[in-house]
Amino acid sequence: LCEIAVVNFLIIIFTNFLYKCKKIGLKVSLVLIFMLISNTSDYEEKSMISVNDLKTGLTLELDNGLWSVVEFLHVKPGKGAAFVRSKLKNVETGQVVEKTFRAGEKVSKAILDRREMQYLYKEGNDLIMMDLESYEQLPVPSDRVGDGVKYLKENMNVQILLHDSKIIGIDLPNFVELEVVDTPPAEKGNTAQGGTKPATLETGAVVQVPFFINNGEMI
Repeated sequence: LCEIAVVNFLIIIFTNFLYKCKKIGLKVSLVLIFMLISNTSDYEEKSMISVNDLKTGLTLELDNGLWSVVEFLHVKPGKGAAFVRSKLKNVETGQVVEKTFRAGEKVSKAILDRREMQYLYKEGNDLIMMDLESYEQLPVPSDRVGDGVKYLKENMNVQILLHDSKIIGIDLPNFVELEVVDTPPAEKGNTAQGGTKPATLETGAVVQVPFFINNGEMI
């Protein structure tokens, strides 16, 4: 949105300049004004999608909030109009709601920016992230990560999600390697029988591991 506003502003300034200089005349000015209007309308059109094209994980702008599509179902009853039943999760609060749309209804698709950053350390309830391009350090509320914060390791690279330059979430790697710092020793016979036991990882997360896993091992 900021980039579009800047482009529109420059077009307006350039149009005024041409009009005052009277080198090109009114026709070109009208063409540039038309470009300005088309540019804005094209952007608005691109940000709108049909609910028939919903996908899991897609982020929408609804009711002054950002909502991620958790699941959806196209329903075509024997009588009446078709509709789309969906389950949406608020990106910032975690609230989950069910919402029904008319088939073909247009909704606003949120334009998100992804930026790679490095997790440095935790300070209070904030996670301190460093932008790998500018090296700027930014605090991110830990609730933006949810339960994934349990698997966040210092110096780990993550994908930061931004909307209108505001951090709204963090995507962790699909796989992380962490050290087991506390787990009960395996008893004789347990490893042969299979099964699992609790283990505390270096980040504080508690997971279930096979009996043969010991302290100091990486999983």
